[in-house]
Amino acid sequence: MEINIPGRGIIKIKNLLLDYNGTIACDGKVIPSVKEKIEAIHKKGIRVHLVTADTHGTARNQCANMPIEIQVFDNSNAAENKRDIVDKLGAEQCICIGNGFNDGQMFVACSISIIVIGDEGCSAKSLMKADIVCKNIEDAFDLILKPSRIIATLRG
Repeated sequence: MEINIPGRGIIKIKNLLLDYNGTIACDGKVIPSVKEKIEAIHKKGIRVHLVTADTHGTARNQCANMPIEIQVFDNSNAAENKRDIVDKLGAEQCICIGNGFNDGQMFVACSISIIVIGDEGCSAKSLMKADIVCKNIEDAFDLILKPSRIIATLRG
């Protein structure tokens, strides 16, 4: 997907990185609308990556039937692990969605970052690092599915 943001230039998005708890899941369970939205994003040619410390231990099971690459890592280095994944994928080709403190480094690295407030809230420190704030995951996914919304929000 290619987005031409006036004042920012052309951004070619190949990867979407998603946090799990508080972002696409609440209390360890995937939010009902998530699967359909991820499938629609995947059909646009964007690789979807779940990057999580998986607090509840449910991510693999909950996301088993989705076109998503799952990377679970230990809680002690979650922020660094997420940033390393972005760097390996090519930060300039990544968009990310998260809500937690450990998403802050990922937000700074990615071309476009979206924070979701959702039922579990969001980290105020990460909020200040995000490009866009959404009230829920559905709105965040719709930004990607309707990129003119990103352009309207981020144009210079």
